[in-house]
Amino acid sequence: MSEAKTYSNYINGEWVTAGRTFEVRNPADTDDLVAVFSKGSPGDIANAAAAAQEAFAGWAALPGPARGKYLFKIADILESRLDQLGEEMTREEGKTLPEAKGETMRSINIFRYFGSEGSRIPGHMVPSERDRVFMYAFRKPLGVVGLITPWNFPSAIPAWKLAPAMVAGNTVIMKPASASPLSAWRIIEACHEAGVPKGVVNFVAGSGGELGDALVNAAPLKAVSFTGSCEIGNQLHEKASKRRLRIQLEMGGKNPTIVLNDAILGKAVGNTVNAAFFSTGQKCTATSRVIVEDGIYDEFVAALIEATRKLKVGNGLEAGVQIGPAIDQAQLETDLGYIEVARNEGAQLECGGNRLTGGGYDKGYFVEPTVFTGVTENMRIAQEEVFGPVLAVMRAKDYDDAIRIANNIAFGLSASIQTQDVSRILEYASQIEAGLVTVNLPSAGVEYQLPFGGTKESSFGPKEQGPAALDFYTDYKTVYLGY
Repeated sequence: MSEAKTYSNYINGEWVTAGRTFEVRNPADTDDLVAVFSKGSPGDIANAAAAAQEAFAGWAALPGPARGKYLFKIADILESRLDQLGEEMTREEGKTLPEAKGETMRSINIFRYFGSEGSRIPGHMVPSERDRVFMYAFRKPLGVVGLITPWNFPSAIPAWKLAPAMVAGNTVIMKPASASPLSAWRIIEACHEAGVPKGVVNFVAGSGGELGDALVNAAPLKAVSFTGSCEIGNQLHEKASKRRLRIQLEMGGKNPTIVLNDAILGKAVGNTVNAAFFSTGQKCTATSRVIVEDGIYDEFVAALIEATRKLKVGNGLEAGVQIGPAIDQAQLETDLGYIEVARNEGAQLECGGNRLTGGGYDKGYFVEPTVFTGVTENMRIAQEEVFGPVLAVMRAKDYDDAIRIANNIAFGLSASIQTQDVSRILEYASQIEAGLVTVNLPSAGVEYQLPFGGTKESSFGPKEQGPAALDFYTDYKTVYLGY
């Protein structure tokens, strides 16, 4: 690999170099230095907030279709670099190259989707009870918004926060995860090249705690959107609430897939393996519990173990690799720690469970895809989010028992059912405590055209993506006009 470039922060339309830096290394090969980033300070956040406040009036005054045109330009720039961006994402985050290119294309589509929203930002017009009174309500932007994005979808999540914020007329400060900031930086680079006015988009990388506190305390800030852990999200909510900031939180999941006796076995196994292990299980929508009805349990478990053992783990840049590494040493230790916890609790290890070593594995954070059976509801492996390739298999007596087990959890993000029974499908959609429901599909793998978000401890505030995304980034102004 060539010598790593140093990437600057972006404040008020200028690339700003900080005195401090931090490294981004390939989790599949830690000898591969992907990038060096300027490490921002609270002062950089303050400058970004001031710039965003200064730019707000002019950006908000642009007609929605004009703001949308910038988003189309951003999409075109990103698409012209699709191969480069996919490879960079694989190197910084570890996911396989097909997954990385797919995510980059999704980001491009998100910008185009919300670019179109600029021409149809909806409001309300209703008849008055009074004679000669015209009434309507239109959406207006909030002002300066902060976006705190995670490492596991380093392009798509910044895109689905940034695009609706911009098209609605807000100005933005983005703080990406330090583990994988390059993909988000490329989006900011595209904003710059598209000619987005200075101050509209700002980017500061660095310590989450230091910069997060500075962002929430920045005087111009009106709202903050966060995706990450429950622990950090809850802390952020407490701090933001003191200032009465609008806040949106997308946090953890412990997502179930229910497999009923009438499921098509091969499809149910394939969907479960996909949702549990692809992207190394590092998705908030990943299946971490598969709840199997008694009549199909033994057959399903045997097929599941066989399919899991066939998965190829390795460097995501290599052809044929299906599962990449954990993002870093800390996440690897978390994965291995939960595997040990499950063993100690009495769960039966059926396959996997080890750190991979030897050959190319020694320079990365690789763990075998792992399946436990004999998991009961009170085990930590059944209740706590691992965020790695660790799957708990649970037995259910019947459908009602499966629903009870699935809902006996603090989280409520995504859930899947594998069945051919239409009545059960409709019952499931109604009864499952989750914001996202899939049927005969993996629990992970959502599209950008519909609302995204969960319930219970998984989410707080208005939903993201689709037409609902504008609900968070806008407020209504209501007008009564007598004539």
